[in-house]
Amino acid sequence: MNTAFVIGVDYGSDSVRSVIVNAGSGEEVAASVYYYPRWKRGDFCIPSESQFRQHPLDYIEGLEFTIKDCLQQATELDIAKKIKAISIDTTGSTPIAINEAGVPLSLLEDFSDNPNAMFVLWKDHTAVREAEEINRHAKNFKTDYLKYVGGVYSSEWFWAKLLHVFRADEKVRNATYTWVEHCDYIPFMLSGGKRAKDIKRGVCSAGHKSLWAAEFGGLPPNEFFSSLDPLLNGFTDRLFSTTYTADQAAGTLCEEWADTLGLSTDVVIGIGAFDCHMGAVGGQIEPYYLSKVMGTSTCDMLVAPKDEVADTLVKGICGQVDGSIIPGMIGMEAGQSAFGDAYAWLKQVLLWPSKNLLAGLANVDEETINYLIKELDDQLLPQLSKLAEELPVTESSELAVDWLNGRRTPDADQTLKGAIQGLNLGTDTVKIFRAIVESTCFGAKSIVERFIEQGIPVKGLIGLGGVAKKSPYIMQTMADIMDMPIKIHKSEQTCAIGAAMFAATAAGIYTKVEEAMEAMGQGFEKTYYPNAEKTALYAKRYLKYKEFGSFLSKKDIKEEQLNLA
Repeated sequence: MNTAFVIGVDYGSDSVRSVIVNAGSGEEVAASVYYYPRWKRGDFCIPSESQFRQHPLDYIEGLEFTIKDCLQQATELDIAKKIKAISIDTTGSTPIAINEAGVPLSLLEDFSDNPNAMFVLWKDHTAVREAEEINRHAKNFKTDYLKYVGGVYSSEWFWAKLLHVFRADEKVRNATYTWVEHCDYIPFMLSGGKRAKDIKRGVCSAGHKSLWAAEFGGLPPNEFFSSLDPLLNGFTDRLFSTTYTADQAAGTLCEEWADTLGLSTDVVIGIGAFDCHMGAVGGQIEPYYLSKVMGTSTCDMLVAPKDEVADTLVKGICGQVDGSIIPGMIGMEAGQSAFGDAYAWLKQVLLWPSKNLLAGLANVDEETINYLIKELDDQLLPQLSKLAEELPVTESSELAVDWLNGRRTPDADQTLKGAIQGLNLGTDTVKIFRAIVESTCFGAKSIVERFIEQGIPVKGLIGLGGVAKKSPYIMQTMADIMDMPIKIHKSEQTCAIGAAMFAATAAGIYTKVEEAMEAMGQGFEKTYYPNAEKTALYAKRYLKYKEFGSFLSKKDIKEEQLNLA
């Protein structure tokens, strides 16, 4: 067992990371990160219009770099010959238009600079109107095709993005054979796929974002889409009816990629899935524990036995799908559209003077300016956290709502906006930061509340990701507001480790992913427990948060905000 190694690849919003893991012990023997250069420059993105696109070359170059770098780090183990499988996870829904040969249009010369021919990142909200149309349209059908996605379709998802791109760009529409999620495309590419119709689609992406369900016999019928917009007539014929769980193989490494990476063509390529789903497995999810992958946004994952869930459907979440997290169990997904992004937004606002005015100072050289900016960037949030922790919690403190990037759960609505109330001349930076932290935790509490209201118990919380490991103040606030402990997983790379666990299962090293979780899991490093005194105060503030949110979500308020935007 100790001679078998697997590779887990995790595609995040800003970077891709690969890890080589000992399939017997779970030991991470090499890791590498690659930041997308085009994305870092802001290419193809218009944040003011919520347009966020990523070029496939960022993904492909990053995949090659990180795997080669990992193999180079482990040369003394002669590890290339011992790699048994590769599995990948990605953000989602992050789909792209491809031609009949399975080539993304933006890899073709005619579309190389066309944002509509690129991957439409999960956080792209250009399809808000299309999502609203889908939600209205679905009410016209006797069958509830939205029942397994919480009853509300989001602009962050597959069909809304497809329709938006088709309406916006005739050239792309005419060149498109089909539409594929990032997590389904990379395994197809690695296994040398040459025909789009041969792509093996994961049940994770299909069930949570594409409206696939076994009960429907696959996707909703053509009539559902053609009556929504004739541009979609016949498109389901070029998609899929069969899906696969992530413990299965998509194929083996093709000769071209084997030569590129220095690996064998016997290496198994696993079915892909979303980062939060594989991250939950890497973080050793347990039934009825909400596994919170906390990064730029949050994805909250919960698994439960099928016989216990029975016919229970949780309204307003991002779906519940058989086998989407752990094969054989019902996987439920919820989350927040902005979490770390909310703190990053505040940091960006506060650092504006430094980044834009320091360069104009006389007698300060460029090296010193860059050093100062980096120090401020590194120290700002830790210092704000330290000072916010010292502030007393009161009922009347400044209060924020966390919808800076819309609301994902409960009840997806990307037209909603964030807000802060209770500002006065005594409000300072620390108090604003605290209000934003509290708001993200209140948003998390509303998700737990929805699960419980709908008949799914939440027995505890598992914290995963960068925010969970690096922000004690935020995690303690989370425990206090949730009024339940939150245990933090040891792994720095739970999504990539989860991908490695699935790779080991797809390769047959383990018969099921639960065995891989037990053998390869790294355990937990810390638990945050609620402070009873603060919990009582936060319970009162949470009611105010819900009241404020209810006001912001009123139809006339939303329309006024949209007109102003």
